[in-house]
Amino acid sequence: MSQQLARTLLRLQAERKPEALRRGWPELPLWIHARYTRREIIGALGRATGAVVPQWQTGVQYIESEKTDLLAFTLDKATGHFSPTTRYRDYAISPDLIHWESQNSVTPEDKTGLRYRNHERGRSHVFLFARLTVDDPAFWFLGPASYLSHAGARPMAITWRLHHRLPGDLFSAFAAAVA
Repeated sequence: MSQQLARTLLRLQAERKPEALRRGWPELPLWIHARYTRREIIGALGRATGAVVPQWQTGVQYIESEKTDLLAFTLDKATGHFSPTTRYRDYAISPDLIHWESQNSVTPEDKTGLRYRNHERGRSHVFLFARLTVDDPAFWFLGPASYLSHAGARPMAITWRLHHRLPGDLFSAFAAAVA
């Protein structure tokens, strides 16, 4: 991780005041704009059984019992071991819009693509988590999001509308990470 990104991350950690989820999620122990590892995210959503937390290696996890998609993505793919097929273009368009690309197998008409596109009608949820670099084990919880539009297939390029706007400094750090 570059020194500039490390300093940015430390500054954001010191300045960020997380907020509680609005409406509908009082039992979920995750705070908007706080940072969590994958194990903490899975544990918070009740996927752990006793002391065992299931593995989560990819950027997408669908928890059927909660009807919730967890989308965890890395913004700066210049470092790390991203293959050409996994260098998805994920970035903040604005403080309330996120461009995210699905896995290479997803089309707008397959089961997963339809679930993304129709999640509100199907009463399922989408939670977004982002980190600056692959070296960072924790992701910023961006909160719930709503499908806005998509383009293409394999991968689908989806625009999500955040229910909680990104603070200016977090938006700036996200924009700098992919510039």
